[in-house]
Amino acid sequence: MKRLFLIIVISSSGICMKAQSIQDSLFSVWNDPTKTDTSRLNAISDFCSEFVSIDPDSAMYFAQLQYDFADIRGLKEYRAEALNIFGRASIKKGELGEAILYYQQSHDLYEEIGREKEMAEALYSIGEVYWTSGDYPISIDYRQQSMKIAKKIGDRKRVARCLTGIAYAYFQQSQYSTAMKLVHQSLLISEEIQDDYGIAWCINALGVFYSRQGDEEKALTYFIRGLKLNEEKDDRTSMAYSLRNIGSTYAKMGEKEKALEYFKRCLEIDEEINNKRSLGSTMSAIGNIYQEQGRFELALEYFIQSLALSQEIGNRDMECQELQGIGSLHIEMGNYNLGIMECQKSYDIAIEIGSIANQLDACECLYEGNKALGKFAEAMTFLETKAILDDSLNVEALAENLDQMEFQNKMLADSLQQEEEKLKVELAHHQEVSEKEKSRNIFLAGGLSLLLLAIGLYSRNRYMRKAKDRIEKEKDRSENLLLNILPADIAAELKEKGRADARDFDLVSILFTDFKDFTEQSAKLSAADLVNELNHCFEAFDGIMGKYHIEKIKTIGDAYMAAGGLPVPTDYSVKNTVLAAIEMQAFVGKRKAEMDKMGLPAFEMRVGIHTGPVVAGIVGVKKFQYDIWGDTVNTASRMESNGDVSKVNISQATYDLIKGDSNFNFESRGKIQAKGKGEMEMWFVSVKND
Repeated sequence: MKRLFLIIVISSSGICMKAQSIQDSLFSVWNDPTKTDTSRLNAISDFCSEFVSIDPDSAMYFAQLQYDFADIRGLKEYRAEALNIFGRASIKKGELGEAILYYQQSHDLYEEIGREKEMAEALYSIGEVYWTSGDYPISIDYRQQSMKIAKKIGDRKRVARCLTGIAYAYFQQSQYSTAMKLVHQSLLISEEIQDDYGIAWCINALGVFYSRQGDEEKALTYFIRGLKLNEEKDDRTSMAYSLRNIGSTYAKMGEKEKALEYFKRCLEIDEEINNKRSLGSTMSAIGNIYQEQGRFELALEYFIQSLALSQEIGNRDMECQELQGIGSLHIEMGNYNLGIMECQKSYDIAIEIGSIANQLDACECLYEGNKALGKFAEAMTFLETKAILDDSLNVEALAENLDQMEFQNKMLADSLQQEEEKLKVELAHHQEVSEKEKSRNIFLAGGLSLLLLAIGLYSRNRYMRKAKDRIEKEKDRSENLLLNILPADIAAELKEKGRADARDFDLVSILFTDFKDFTEQSAKLSAADLVNELNHCFEAFDGIMGKYHIEKIKTIGDAYMAAGGLPVPTDYSVKNTVLAAIEMQAFVGKRKAEMDKMGLPAFEMRVGIHTGPVVAGIVGVKKFQYDIWGDTVNTASRMESNGDVSKVNISQATYDLIKGDSNFNFESRGKIQAKGKGEMEMWFVSVKND
């Protein structure tokens, strides 16, 4: 015990004289046995709070004294306060699991004694820990629990805090319009109750949202306003946050030196208050600028320090970003294998925490690294994944924009209703005055006011009509994008019910294509030419699918998968699938002839078809994807892999369904050994020439 106290004394020596004086005063009250128990406990509680940021171990030591004293006196409230200090100190030490346990125990004690305000605070703190660790849905749940209690007891300040906290969790999940709605609600409450702290946080949040939308000038205005508010109340933590946001905005605007100036000011405060999360973020931001300036070694130094801090405090989202930053930097420096290794770690964490934005960045890094090493197949896999993630973010962005417009329209409607109510009140007032005073001038003024209000209402109605037109256009764009991802029937069901149930189909023709010796051929092309050639072929395939009413399912690297007979079964789906496959082979053959004439590498392709039962439905939560499952899919894949280039290989089941069609020629291949299937009857099919 003496050794620990010695550490406390040493660690306190650097504290400024004013703070030291306050601490000495509090500690003297705690040590004075003539004081009441509550006075002593209040003093030691405040004393602990002074230490949490600068020396969490010391804070925990004194909080233990508080806890033991309160336990002896049977004062649960002060035991709960001590547990809260334990939680805050644990966060500073990066012990997030311990922090959650302490906050939960604090909450339970407050619940025993019916202290609802403190219960709400404890729940909010647990949500904050989960937010730090990247568990955003759980964070939202705890903050909603906190807000429910706060609303019940009329604690509007806590309600505003919860709204802002929930908004930041949605923001981290790229749900920007939802986040912005919540911030506006929080700002309205904070302004009504004149909570400068809440106002400052909301203003900074709005700046972040505008920055993400690319409006840096508007974002900068909000950040500077937020900084001034934070400086006025000398909130060091919030000042650091504002300074970093201003620095990031200047960096995006290309003013690197100005950005560094703000980042270094932020760094000084971060180190002063020992805010490890902010310190790591600031170091990462400085590293980004040094990387852009080509000062790679210095950039790497800052990234590694930031990574260490993120791991120390257990912030998975931050760790993910730092690994990706280090990986990208190594790739830029030519350390490709090292870069791929770091980016793969980042990708794995991004999937774990469900961050699409981080997955997208990691895929970009992994694509560049594998491409640089000549591993084109691996590179194409990540490029395909990146395209899917891009589509997902585009769909979400459209939905967010639509939500935002609807939100603005609702606000406008509310405003219109308020104006109408004001009009009624003013009309009643004018009537009362006119009856009392019988004054012509009053009538004229009232009429003029009514005229002005009527003009205002007319203008607002016009604005609402225009807003509705914009919403309809955005809905059309959103619908078109949805139809580009899902079949029309499935999209309609999804919009109507909010989900689309999986369905069984008895007769679906599955088509698979694959380019022969793709890896060898791709090595002869540059990465850009390879992507362009694949895109050229797949665009043609998409057109053929549309012509024959075949549903494209997906592309997997250089493979293309489609299905005839779903989501709406037809009598001609098997024949159309075969015709589509033959036309695809004709296109690839023609393309190869053109490329051969120019002396350029070209692809040759295998196509396989099998017909049978499948299950089809939507998979995914963040990104809708229509997919199919069943043994029919596996068999169709075997038809492709056991086919020949320039041929269309079909199974016995598909042959039996079209063998009577006079438009086709069939060539029996006999029984072919298929991996995992044993021997299977296969046929080549072609169109008869007139």
